Amino acid sequence: MGSWSKLAAVAALGIGAPLAAIAADPPAVDLTRAAEISAGRCSLCHGPDGESASALYPRLAGQHHQYIAKQLADFQSGRRKSDTMASMAADLTAEEMLALGVFFEKKPTKPRTARDEGLAAVGRFIFHRGNEFSGVAACATCHGENGRGTEQLPRLAGQVPKYIESQLKSFNQRERTNDNAIMHSIASKLSELEVKAVALYISTLD
Repeated sequence: MGSWSKLAAVAALGIGAPLAAIAADPPAVDLTRAAEISAGRCSLCHGPDGESASALYPRLAGQHHQYIAKQLADFQSGRRKSDTMASMAADLTAEEMLALGVFFEKKPTKPRTARDEGLAAVGRFIFHRGNEFSGVAACATCHGENGRGTEQLPRLAGQVPKYIESQLKSFNQRERTNDNAIMHSIASKLSELEVKAVALYISTLD
């Protein structure tokens, strides 16, 4: 099995799989090459250490290497739509995608402080218990009690609130063109208040 086939086999499950064990150690990769690519392409929007420079862009620090590699592959293939990211990923090899994933996974993370504790409390309820009245499943069911995800499911803990909001809205409207099957059914049932609340709560996790 070639390197890309191995990568695809690991990462292709996407969002919505049951919670699974997280791999203990990332694979050996060329981190020097990953640092070069990051400095030349990623750091402008995502920051040199994976801490996004804007509320519009996701934090990559601490994200699982398999998930980052899969998203880059999806941007490259057009499965996930983004003109900007498609151009950034266009000439990356499978090895470079995996190396970038490991590079960012190794970056340290820290939780954010919620400015609205009441709203964050609503988000905490939704994240851990869902909403039985509207049929919203608890986020923790798949992403874990601490929001750290799995090899196939993204780490949410500490993510930029505005980015979480934008992705939930994209899943709801089916504008997110990959990993949409399960997430659409969840995001479509969230109220605007619940979206903002859960995004804020997620940002406080570590």
